[in-house]
Amino acid sequence: MLRIGLTGGIASGKSVVTARLAELGAVVVDADALAREVVEPGTPGLAAIRDAFGDGVIRPDGSLDRPALGAIVFADEGRRRTLNGIVHPLVRSAAAAIVAAAPADAVVVQDIPLLVETGQQHDFDLVVVVDAPDDVRVARMVELRGMSEDEARARIAAQAGREERNAAADVILENTGSLAELLEQVDALWENVARKVS
Repeated sequence: MLRIGLTGGIASGKSVVTARLAELGAVVVDADALAREVVEPGTPGLAAIRDAFGDGVIRPDGSLDRPALGAIVFADEGRRRTLNGIVHPLVRSAAAAIVAAAPADAVVVQDIPLLVETGQQHDFDLVVVVDAPDDVRVARMVELRGMSEDEARARIAAQAGREERNAAADVILENTGSLAELLEQVDALWENVARKVS
């Protein structure tokens, strides 16, 4: 088994890379998807968030009000640490179960947005960073996610800087050009790693 830790700043293009690696045959563990699953209505994760942040972060239908929670945690480092302390252990546990169920010769790609921030870079055979300049990422968040420029910059500031993330990388995929150029880099990476496990 070859374990790849995939990371990159918000709006860097990680989801495109992850989707392509899944198409090529990787077993993908998506931390963002798991982070949503572990706080679904009725889960211990959602109960812990309600206890820590109050009923104001719960929608009338009982689901998590992500914008309300985001407004709290992106404005307050201590509150963000509280949230991470609830969600990260649950996500790691769910991810470990997927990895344990993967075939022995699988290429397992764990898409972890906060891989560097949580010190997990040493847990992988290979760390891949999807990189794009801050201004490019801000423009993407404004255009594609409807954020204000200030909101976008606050999200970027809440993550590791590019230098810190890139310093942890074994491979950097530059996402400043076209989609085709990014996919070409992903395909080349896959050829390389597929040879190692075959």
